[in-house]
Amino acid sequence: MLGSATDIIIIIIVAVVLFAGASKIPELFHSLGRAVGEYKKGKMESEMELSRMMQESPASTQQSPSPAAQRDERVRQLESQIAELQRQLEELKRGSGK
Repeated sequence: MLGSATDIIIIIIVAVVLFAGASKIPELFHSLGRAVGEYKKGKMESEMELSRMMQESPASTQQSPSPAAQRDERVRQLESQIAELQRQLEELKRGSGK
């Protein structure tokens, strides 16, 4: 009976007409229109701000690598140093074995 949204809206409109009078309805809808406009304006501004932040984010990550990337680079450096030291050790072993 009163389960649908249209039934509730009709009851609200009838209550507004009875309690506020018919002359207040245009003012009510005018205020409602302004509120919807402000909501859309705020939503658009927040979306623009979010997209601007997303565009700036990759540029800032390129300037300073992430900790994982720094760690991976350090591991590669250490592995190359280990390989060089192993090569030098093998040369020393061959040199002392002569």
